[in-house]
Amino acid sequence: MSDQRAAIVDGPIPRTLLSLAAPLVVQNVVRVAQQVIDTLWLGRLGETAVAAVGLTIPVLGLLFALLVTPFVGTQILVSQRVGADDGAGARRMVVHGVCLALVLGALLGAVVAVGATPIVRLVGAGPDVAPLAALYLGTVALGLPLAGASDALEAGFVGRGDSRTSLWINVTTVVVNLALDPILIFGVGPVPALGVYGAALATVAGYAGGLCLALAFALGPRMRLARRHLTLRLDDMRELLAVGAPITGRQVVSQSVRVALVGIVAVVGGAAGLAAYTVGARVASVAVLPSRGLAQAAQSMVGQNVGAEKPSRARQTTRVGVALAAGLLTALGAVQWVAPAAVARLFVPDLSGDGLALTVQYLTILVYGYPAIGAVDLLLAGFNGTGRTRTSFVADLLKYWGVRLPVAALALPATASVSLLGVTIAPGLDLGMPLVFWAVTASNVVAAVGVGAYYAHAVRGGLFADAAGAGADESAAEPTD
Repeated sequence: MSDQRAAIVDGPIPRTLLSLAAPLVVQNVVRVAQQVIDTLWLGRLGETAVAAVGLTIPVLGLLFALLVTPFVGTQILVSQRVGADDGAGARRMVVHGVCLALVLGALLGAVVAVGATPIVRLVGAGPDVAPLAALYLGTVALGLPLAGASDALEAGFVGRGDSRTSLWINVTTVVVNLALDPILIFGVGPVPALGVYGAALATVAGYAGGLCLALAFALGPRMRLARRHLTLRLDDMRELLAVGAPITGRQVVSQSVRVALVGIVAVVGGAAGLAAYTVGARVASVAVLPSRGLAQAAQSMVGQNVGAEKPSRARQTTRVGVALAAGLLTALGAVQWVAPAAVARLFVPDLSGDGLALTVQYLTILVYGYPAIGAVDLLLAGFNGTGRTRTSFVADLLKYWGVRLPVAALALPATASVSLLGVTIAPGLDLGMPLVFWAVTASNVVAAVGVGAYYAHAVRGGLFADAAGAGADESAAEPTD
């Protein structure tokens, strides 16, 4: 770990950033592949099984958004303590993150397991889909403490600069899940065919497998967690919540607007519009993987350099990260812009007619916002690395609720409105589906301009220098372990 810290606080920034980000990008690709393969197995059970599991995706997305608090808080605070050469403090913060994840996961899991049926009905499950959806959701919910604890340990490794261990934990989670899927879904030998319930059990088993490996790594030479690090401190827990909670708010903000946009698209574009929006969202989620990996790596690098009292290096890390992310997404966008139809058919081979035409239009419009997405991801990583995670929350609040949703709502017919979970979106100006597409790209560009301007202001005001000074004060006041 000392070698990795040396590279992060003294080594070449571009090479170090890319070496940390590469395993994180692969990790995200593995997760995407898991979702695709899961869907293929469930597809053999029929459309009802696929629909039941698909219906739980937004609910599970919201649940994991609530578990982001211990994950992000652990990564940022561990990185700062490692940078300050406070190994014992970093290990204690990992313990706090795991404890918080276990408590949050247990509470959320219990509530969802008990209320699975009304929850799936609330999100639109019909009588044929609701029983299977509730069974899947309730079973997976019981595995949330395992998933949360595993994620918190991963965050500890990433915060230390060990992204490869995080990759191995994720690979183990996915491999266990995928290996058990056909066995538990269709039955093998003495194991009965459990269908959708089997798919849920395989998912929970994957969480358990990942957690076991994470604990083995944490207790071994990679982290060396020991009994003396198990002391819980109220100040540490309060700091963890203060840093992590705004990112949870950020996730909730984005997820809620995405649900609202689906309602708008359904009214404005019908089936063809929904197909285009869905394909575009899937393509974009893959295209931004390099940016998200770079952002997570940059958070750790900024945090460690802040802890090491090297504010200029933290600033340089952010600048290099912005250039790399914007450049990579520009290159990917160029491919998408040249051949949007081919990209669309790569995800949905049978797409044709109005659905294909709208998808091509959406993919072309999305490209103009890709560099902005990369820039925002890395600028916010700079803020997050200093502990100023509220900036990320405010940025996404304005991006989604201040720009994307209001602009997209203007596409609604003048005589229509959409009601989502009791909130009514007023009738629009009947401007059609292209406006929804442009609302997404415009919000990304506006966010880049706004966050960039605020970042420049914050740097002039001592963003990294103040964070480094605050970290030094805390280290001086920290009792010797």
